[in-house]
Order: sequence, then structure tokens, then C-alpha cells
Amino acid sequence: MDRTFWEILRNIFETGTFIYGAVLLGTYALLALFSIIAVRAYAKKGESRQVDILLKSPLAPGITVLAPAFNEGLTIIYNVRSLMTLIYPRYEIIVINDGSTDNSLEQLIEAFELVPVDFAYNVKIPTQPVRKVYKSTNPAYALLTIIDKVNGKSKADAVNAGINAASYDYFVCTDVDCILHEQTLMELIKPVMQEPHKRVIATGATLRIANSCEFDQGVMTRMRPPRQLLPRFQEVEYIRAFVLGKMGWSLVNCVPNVSGGLGLFDKEVAIRSGGYDFSSFGEDMELMTRMCRYACDNKIDYAIRYIPRTLCWTEAPETVRIFGRQRTRWARGLAQLMHAHFGMFLHPRYGRMGMIIFPYNFFFELLAPVVEAVGIIFYLTGAILGLINWPTALLLLLFIYTYSVMITTLAILWDQLTFRYYKSWREVIYLCATPLMEMFIYHPLIVFFSLRGYFYFLTGRKSSWGNMQRRGFKQQASGTAAAH
Repeated sequence: MDRTFWEILRNIFETGTFIYGAVLLGTYALLALFSIIAVRAYAKKGESRQVDILLKSPLAPGITVLAPAFNEGLTIIYNVRSLMTLIYPRYEIIVINDGSTDNSLEQLIEAFELVPVDFAYNVKIPTQPVRKVYKSTNPAYALLTIIDKVNGKSKADAVNAGINAASYDYFVCTDVDCILHEQTLMELIKPVMQEPHKRVIATGATLRIANSCEFDQGVMTRMRPPRQLLPRFQEVEYIRAFVLGKMGWSLVNCVPNVSGGLGLFDKEVAIRSGGYDFSSFGEDMELMTRMCRYACDNKIDYAIRYIPRTLCWTEAPETVRIFGRQRTRWARGLAQLMHAHFGMFLHPRYGRMGMIIFPYNFFFELLAPVVEAVGIIFYLTGAILGLINWPTALLLLLFIYTYSVMITTLAILWDQLTFRYYKSWREVIYLCATPLMEMFIYHPLIVFFSLRGYFYFLTGRKSSWGNMQRRGFKQQASGTAAAH
């Protein structure tokens, strides 16, 4: 009787797992196809001379670049200089010092010749108090504004303060530890101008790992795959997620979120949606969900677009401890989001967000680590009881392993063939070897830290924005033009 019970349970579990896995793998294959179509369409649109002419004129839409900073003294000067190399006719830079306890503010004051000024700070979104606003006495830094505020214990509170001070209709949110391509603003605003019928409320672009790359005064001069294994795993993950995943979703206007590291947003919609939620651990995805919700509630025919080009490089965690803290926070943010907006789940009123994006995020992002953990426990129990068909189980494992390596390798090669970011194919092969180890080393870490994030969410454990403990970027002695 016990054996019959276990056999019934095994059949139910294996059937459910097979359907779950088949849908997930089929979705990845479809996204790969969509990505190829979307990248080719992007390349064709990039040839529009009328848009290029407009983007170089004073009539171009104004953009505010927002960069929150908390204890970023190691890299802050190089990164702000990087922001000032952006090529665009109408933009401003607002750096928000979120109550740093290191010398970040002092470095900024000295490097950019800052003095306190009277500033018309209009509070559209409530934040922690602003202490002072600084501008430079040097006309060369006229684009730069520094906001010094009381620490809000979240990136969201800092960005909201920047939105309150923003002068233009669009804002780009980035991290002060990120390095941006000089044409970032021109590329991010293009989908807004090229969309004939829909209101583009957000645009994202590919992020890459800056570890092992070379910079000169905040400008990328040489792009390399990370030498250390953990950042290299993250590089592979980013390529797969952005080039294959989000570009695929962009084709059907189902982008699940725009990364907090780099994204352009419609300021009016963001403000009317309430700005970033300071209590959220996934503030970027949470804002995107509320903006979509607002658009649907107010019958705005909206679109979210993604760009396949790498426009941003960010420093990735190099230790398991810092990496675990980051991924635990991301997982907790996802759980918060699903809980707060579950009313959108399969709700026709919210269109693609309710019928496609939300179910996908719930079943294949939120539940995936849980399904894997339960599967491991189930098969360990089955192995002890002698109920596992090992030839079939090993064949299935081999198929999943081969498929995941193939999808990731396809994303890496497609990215390289299209944009030629790496100077040698030896570096590409070096990166392509990384997915061979991902299932056995990197993926278990992701599952563990995701489950920990869910546990923290369910138990209400307190946490904070925290400090990433940057090592700083490798600086090149000679000044050379950026290759990318």
C-alpha cells in the first residue's frame, strides 16, 4: 500500500514537473526566436536619419539623469565624470547623496567645485528631508546638480528625491557605480520617438559586468569577460537575460521590468504612479508594475521597449557573501511584488501585464526555486526508497543540461556576432565555457539565496539597502577613445 502511494505521488509529481519544464523550455525557445527578430528590427530602425538629425538638435526631448549614491567614495568621481561624457543636446545630471557616511560628498565638492545654492525643490513624491543642493561654480560642470539628503534606508527614497528635482519630461535612472556609453541617452530616447501609436513609458538596455574591463577617466576603453568565476557567471546570466530574454519580450510588448541599473522613464506616469516604493526590495520592478497598472487603469495605450546594445557596465559582486546579500534582496523584492499586486494575476483589465507577464513571473520566476528545491527533496526520498528510474532520470537531466548550455551559448554568440564587443574570439570561447559549469556551481547558489529571500519575506526579517563594498574600476594610464 505504501509503495502504491509513493508510485501515485511520483506519477503526479513527474507529470506536473514535465509539463512545467516543457512550457518553460518552450518559452525559452520562443524568446530566442523573438530576440533574433527584435534585434534585426532594431538594426533597421537605427538607420533612420530623421531621428538622428532631431536627436542632435535643441528640439530633442529633455532628459534628467538620476544617480543615487550611498558610500560610493571609491568610484564616485570616475562615475560622475563618466555621466558628463554623455552626448545629448538637452540633459542634466542629478546625483543624490543619500546620507553617505564616507567621504563621497566631500570628494564631489572638491572635484567639481560645488557650493550650496537656493533651489526650487518641489515635493511631488514624499522623501526624507533634503539638507542642501549644490551646484558648481565652474561653467564646465553646469549640467551637474548634487542633492544631499537624510538617508532614506533605500535606493527608492533617493531616486524619488531626484525625480522631485528633475527639470525634464523623461528621466534616466542609473546607479552611480555604473559606467554609461556616451550615446546612452540618444539610444534610450529613440524608441520614444520612433513609436507611432503607443506611449512609450519606459526603455531599457543591456547591462554588462565591468569587472576586468578597462576605463580611462570614466570612459570604457577595453571590454573583457570577467576573470573571476563568480562575476563571469553573472556576465553570462546578464547576456542571457537581456539579449535573449528581455529583447524577446520587447517584440510582443511584454517586458517584465526595466533594470534599476539603467532605464529611461516617462516622468509624468512615474509621478502619477507614486514614484518608487521606498519599502520595496525590488523597487525597479515594483515601479514598472505600478506604471503599467496606472496606464491600464487610465486607458493609456503604452509600450515598454528594450535595446540590445550594451549601454551600461556595472561592478558585480566578487564574493559569495556580497552576491548572496544582493540576490536575497532581489528575491525578497519579487515576493513582495507578487504579494502586493496579486490582484493583477490573470486579470483581463491589465492586458499583457495581467495575462502574460504576471503569470510568467509568478510561475517561472517566483516558483522556480521552490519547484527545484521540492524536486531535489522528492528525488532524494525516491532514491532512498528505490523508486527512481535512473536511466530515464539521468537522460532527462542530460537533456536539461544540454538545453540550458545551448540557449546560453546561443545568446552569447548572437550578441557577439551582432555587436562585436570582445576583440578576440578567444575571449568569446572563454565566456562560452562558463555555462558548462553554471548548473553545478552558480545555479545552486541562485536557488539557495532565492529561498532565503522568500524566507525573509515570510518572516518579516528586517533588512536594508546596504553597501556593495566596491573595489573600483581598473583605470588605463593612457587616454584613449572608448571602443564601445
